[in-house]
Amino acid sequence: MSQYQVKAGPEAFLAPAAASMGIVLPDPGEAHIEGRIVPEEEAYEYAARKFLEAKVPTIFPGPLVLWKWNENAAAKAAAIRKLAEAIPARLIPMADYRPKYPKIEPAVEINPNHPNLTIWYNKIDVCIFVGVHCHQANLALKIIRGGTDCYTMAMCAQAGHEDACLSFRDATVEKIQKLQEAVEKLKKQGVKSQAIPFEQFKTACTGQVA
Repeated sequence: MSQYQVKAGPEAFLAPAAASMGIVLPDPGEAHIEGRIVPEEEAYEYAARKFLEAKVPTIFPGPLVLWKWNENAAAKAAAIRKLAEAIPARLIPMADYRPKYPKIEPAVEINPNHPNLTIWYNKIDVCIFVGVHCHQANLALKIIRGGTDCYTMAMCAQAGHEDACLSFRDATVEKIQKLQEAVEKLKKQGVKSQAIPFEQFKTACTGQVA
């Protein structure tokens, strides 16, 4: 049997948890790309290239970086903003995890119970989670992989996320900056961002986008 790969979906109505398929988390100094353990430096360039190739690259910052609960969180938030500007990427916050029934506004926020709505509504093809609590990230990443073709990445403050197509661990300000530097390096080498300009993208969608 060939090794299971954590790739963009849509995979299945009920996608298997990557851990149950034998995917393991990276050790310090490593990352994983589609379940393959690689040196962190390789993952920075791979993630940067994915962002630049995307039509609607998006960053989903969570409460761990959205709220200024300590100075480190504030520094991470500032680094994420600079990363978004460098790509350029859209920012859609995961500010509140509580389910919002009977209706959510996918143009405004991502809801972990229905993250596929946010992906579909905004036509997102590549995204990264930063500062999202692990249990919520794992749930959302699995649903996205199961029902959309979005390539998911995650920068985790702890051991990483096996249900992301690409995952970093032990997230710090410096690691966010390294991803930004990887984007800028590729741009200097002639790799151009394929992101659709916001105004052009907005006219192609129904209603207001985030």
